[in-house]
Amino acid sequence: MSKLSLYPITLDGTDIQKKRQEIKEYFNNTFDLYEKVFEVLKDDSAFYKKSELTRHPMIFYFGHTATFFINKLINTKIISERINPDFESIFAVGVDEMSWDDMDSSHYAWPKVKDVREYRNKVRELINNLIMNMPLSLPITDESAMWIILMGCEHERIHIETSLVLHRQMPLEFVKSVAEFSRCRHDSNPPQNKLVDIKAQNIKLGKTSEHNLYGWDNEYGDYKEKIDDFKVAKYLVSNGEYMSFVQDGGYLKKEYWDDEGLEYLKNSKAKHPEFWVLQNGVYLYRSLSEVIDMPMSWPAEVNALEAEAFCRYKSKKDGVNYILPSEAEYRAIYEYANLEDIPDLHESRANINFYHYASSSPVDEFSFNGIYDVIGNVWQWSRTAIFGFKGFKVHEAYDDFSTPTFDNKHALILGSSWASSGNLIMKHSRYAFRKHFTQFAGFRYVVSDVKESKETDIYESDELVSQYCEFQYGDTHFGVQNFAISCAELASKFAINTKKALDLGCATGRATYELAKTFDEVEGVDFSVRFVGVGAKLKELGKINFHSVEEGEIVTKKSVTIQELGYEKLKDKVSFWQGDACNLKPNFNSYDLVIATNLIDRLYDPMLFLKTVAQRLNKDGILIITSPYTWQESSTKKELWLGGYKDENGNDIKTIDSLKKVLEKEFEALHVEDIEFVIKETARKYQHTISQASVWRKK
Repeated sequence: MSKLSLYPITLDGTDIQKKRQEIKEYFNNTFDLYEKVFEVLKDDSAFYKKSELTRHPMIFYFGHTATFFINKLINTKIISERINPDFESIFAVGVDEMSWDDMDSSHYAWPKVKDVREYRNKVRELINNLIMNMPLSLPITDESAMWIILMGCEHERIHIETSLVLHRQMPLEFVKSVAEFSRCRHDSNPPQNKLVDIKAQNIKLGKTSEHNLYGWDNEYGDYKEKIDDFKVAKYLVSNGEYMSFVQDGGYLKKEYWDDEGLEYLKNSKAKHPEFWVLQNGVYLYRSLSEVIDMPMSWPAEVNALEAEAFCRYKSKKDGVNYILPSEAEYRAIYEYANLEDIPDLHESRANINFYHYASSSPVDEFSFNGIYDVIGNVWQWSRTAIFGFKGFKVHEAYDDFSTPTFDNKHALILGSSWASSGNLIMKHSRYAFRKHFTQFAGFRYVVSDVKESKETDIYESDELVSQYCEFQYGDTHFGVQNFAISCAELASKFAINTKKALDLGCATGRATYELAKTFDEVEGVDFSVRFVGVGAKLKELGKINFHSVEEGEIVTKKSVTIQELGYEKLKDKVSFWQGDACNLKPNFNSYDLVIATNLIDRLYDPMLFLKTVAQRLNKDGILIITSPYTWQESSTKKELWLGGYKDENGNDIKTIDSLKKVLEKEFEALHVEDIEFVIKETARKYQHTISQASVWRKK
């Protein structure tokens, strides 16, 4: 087939202009390929169809990757003006079944496809201009402005693959064949699977910041593990091999499924893999845009729960303990195969990067030292839940890429697929999905007596979130009352109506719950998923874990339950959402209270927030703004500060005066007071801060 996808560029080099051209070509190739993917949809009406109930209509994904570029460039202050604020709000989030993903279609007025195409063209023009003119030095690091462009490219390449999955899940009446996406045309009898011995060894995972290829935050750091001898399947499990499980009633026998698997069967009513089609007692196969005879030698595409059930079935049948490989065992397989990383690995060696086919291919076609499809063809499910390596830290521009998946519910997929490109085909890439998710993923089994025992908690690997958990849910210090409680008490004192409240900048959610003591409904919104995930977890699981730093690496592990907090009867009144205070979705409205807690001096455009907040409030609605007014250029460009500077006449400009000047047209000032708070850094170091709270009533 024709070459669709370029190989990723390296971060190093000596010729800056040449590097600009490389990046420009890579960006446009990414953008073109993404739009080519959406040609699979038969017509514009198909853009408004859902592949499945847990996903948005495809119009969301068509706009999502372009708005990602703009939102990240705005948030990192590389650009200061939006192209289309409405698009950059409605297309921002909602891809992974998280509780803060708003999937309610009534909250969205989806635009016309032609308008989204025009928007994408404007984004393309802007990015091309930035690539050729923004400051650039080599090597490119994660602190470079150009890193954000590369981040947008790699983000879009993820969605190239996941969008193809969604299109393949569409009813055939909504899709069509596209010449560039030509499937494999050959099949054969499936090979008899055999086992290959892998020797015990010490495995090291993770890469350093000096690595010459782009990476996501979870790839960096250090992890070491000693693995014992094990055996690995020579081939991916083929449709032919998996067929015995289906025909032996594997989907009907509870003994092969764990609790999560049984819940999946109950909800999905699955009797066979997602892309199998049963017609007149014969199993056929759904490719991207057609139904064909079952290719028995192609890999079985299943979710992790199905893969685990097959392993239990085969274990009972053969009397051998088959399980999915761990991440460390897979690295041992990778090393056994003598694989080089890209760009030294030529893509012709594997079914990757759209080089050979736009589909799977026989499992005995691409050999790596006697083990087939170590990379490529389909992703391979592992038994390892994704976690952060030692030294893990988020990238501030995309702080929720990994941490929401550190929940023991997202299993790593390994090795890439035919539709993988960019970072997805790199040696160190780490991607994880919920076990019931459909991807271009299959599996191979290993024979091993080792059980995966690693349990991770997002807040044990995220120091900032843990510090906020201690601040909001931990101990009080020096006789200063909990800040979230103080703010909620102030809100309750001045509230005129108490139907609905918005806790904006809710952080880990304590004030959201406290406000629910007064209000019938409270929505907690924060820019960071890392924070809103805490409140959501407390609601869903009834417990959160965190740690409090005592000295250096010495920490005290803590936990708090919803019962201990007295919030059990309040949890149905609260909800948590990710959102940008300067560009909230239209459905965040009709509030009797909006409280913006220690937020105003951390916004990239605080004046924009002030000029739009009134439209969120009902008549007589109360606005409360709290802030210590610690303005800093890392958060807000100095020319956008509301206070903390002298004007051209040498007069001191204070934030409270600017608030009065801006808000007085639509609000009546009611009250100003100081509220203290204490944040613990270590057992011997605390931040004691005074936040000024101003209370306003909408006229």
